[in-house]
Amino acid sequence: MSVPVPPPPDGVLSGTSDSMEAGEPTLGLSDASPDEGLIEDFAVEDKAVEQLVGGLLSHYLPDLQRSKQALQELTQNQVVLLDTLEQEISKFKECHSMLDINALFTEAKHYHAKLVNIRKEMLMLHEKTSKLKKRALKLQQKRQKEELEREQQREKEFEREKQLTAKPAKRT
Repeated sequence: MSVPVPPPPDGVLSGTSDSMEAGEPTLGLSDASPDEGLIEDFAVEDKAVEQLVGGLLSHYLPDLQRSKQALQELTQNQVVLLDTLEQEISKFKECHSMLDINALFTEAKHYHAKLVNIRKEMLMLHEKTSKLKKRALKLQQKRQKEELEREQQREKEFEREKQLTAKPAKRT
C-alpha cells in the first residue's frame, strides 16, 4: 500500500544528491515555516492513519483479546490455586496439631506407666515394711519372753541356793 506524496512546497528541493538518500527533502534559502503545508497534508495523513490504525487493530486485536482472555483465565486459576493452597495449609496445620496431640497422648501414656510402676513399688515397699514390723515385734516378744525365762531361772536358782544354804537351827 503506497501513500501518495504531495508536491514539495516552495523552497524545498526534491532532487537527490550524492550525500542524501532519495525522498528526503532539502531545504532551500527561501523557506518560510516548517509547519507550512501541514494542514493540507494532514487530511491525506488522517485517512492514511485511520487505515493504518484499522489495519493494525484488525491484525493485532484478535491476538490481544485472546491474550486478555488467557490472562483472565490465568488470574482466575491463580485465585483458585491460592484458595486451594490456603485450604491445604489449614489441613496441614490441623494434621500438625493432631501430631502434637498424639505426642501428648504418647507422653501421657509414658508417665501413666511410670506412675503405675511407682505405685507398685510403693505397695511392695509397704508390704515389706509391714512384714519387717511384724518380724521386729515377734523378735521383741521373743527376747522379752527369753528375758523373762532367764529372770525366772535366776529366781529359781536363787531360791534353790537359798534352800541349799545352811540354816542355823533354832534353839529352843
